[in-house]
Amino acid sequence: MKGLVQKCRSLLVYRDVFEDAITGAFLTVLENLDRPEIAIQAYADWFSALAKLRQGWKDYLLNRILLSENAFTQQAHESFIPDELIHAVRRDARILQEVYQLGCAQFAELLDLVPWRDHLIQVDSRSRYQEFERIQKRLEVSEDWAGEFIELLSFYRKFGTGRFAEYSAFRWQNGKLNAIATPDPVRIDALVGYESQRDQLLRNTEFLLAGLPALHILLYGSRGSGKSSLVKSLLGKYENLRLIEVAKSELRDLPAIVEGLRNLPQKFVIFVDDLSFEEDDDAYKALKVVLEGNLTARPQNVVVYATSNRRHLIREFFDDRPRPRDADEIHNWDTVQEKLSFSDRFGLTLTFEPADQPTYLKIVHHLAEQAGISVDDLEFRALQWATRHNGRSGRTARQFVDFLKSELTHE
Repeated sequence: MKGLVQKCRSLLVYRDVFEDAITGAFLTVLENLDRPEIAIQAYADWFSALAKLRQGWKDYLLNRILLSENAFTQQAHESFIPDELIHAVRRDARILQEVYQLGCAQFAELLDLVPWRDHLIQVDSRSRYQEFERIQKRLEVSEDWAGEFIELLSFYRKFGTGRFAEYSAFRWQNGKLNAIATPDPVRIDALVGYESQRDQLLRNTEFLLAGLPALHILLYGSRGSGKSSLVKSLLGKYENLRLIEVAKSELRDLPAIVEGLRNLPQKFVIFVDDLSFEEDDDAYKALKVVLEGNLTARPQNVVVYATSNRRHLIREFFDDRPRPRDADEIHNWDTVQEKLSFSDRFGLTLTFEPADQPTYLKIVHHLAEQAGISVDDLEFRALQWATRHNGRSGRTARQFVDFLKSELTHE
């Protein structure tokens, strides 16, 4: 077993598989079987970590392999992969197969400890997990993992690796892309009242997922109309879509963010919420580069979806209008037109009008039905709520139904 530890430490490509706490603890156990005091402590750390994840050891190890970001997985989408790299991958595959087949029951028995089950069945209908299970069954019966090179290559090309394969939502903060483990679970069928806008957004997103030219979209309209919720709901509908939230204050990094996504297999929506610019704010220039492009070809796997309460995204003042004064810009109207036309740089603008009473009540009835609420005076109470609170909107309807549900449950 100590020989196996040395093999693991000699991996050429898949070195990152054993660079986390759980796999590291596993190796520490194997390396110290003749020193029970160290091995037992490492086994306890390993067992406890797996228990928290509710994941079997073999499932965990295979997931580490399929999420590995290394020279091979990063080149999986290229038409040519060097022979030397392929040979190194085959060598690593045989070592990883030894570790996988070892399981945990053997050394748990040596230490007289309770073994953690190698497999825990996961119930997940998503295609990545279905493919995960298919590959796992194939590897279980394979005599030589080096021969499964094509299967792994196919998986990497379809689902990618690393955090983009593991997570679907991200937030750009302080120059770093951070994964969101629990994104807002907005369901597309919970949004009503703006069906035309929803259908156009879905159609454009499906163009993106199909590898067809897709448009950048500005969702403009009254507050509380569901613009942001509509964009968030795309995650629950499309498995291969990734959503990256970029705050207005971080827009200067946008060209670099987009360039980093260019060669990845997933499709990305850059989500900018509540977009508007002050007069002296030049961050819009970075967004303009992404919307219109520069000498670098635009990535076909990235679009920008922005929401705003303003039709014209750059604030304009009456003083901006040209007047015959000294030191005025000669072509001042050109500057005004640039400000007014910035929103036109989005390929598609979806307008969300304020909800009238029938639309508001339609949203209330829909949300109440989903929540299992049935009261005789629903419409009367909903209208009262809108009058006393934030007016008629999808947000107001959601707040009313949430309050009503809590009230009825508390009774």
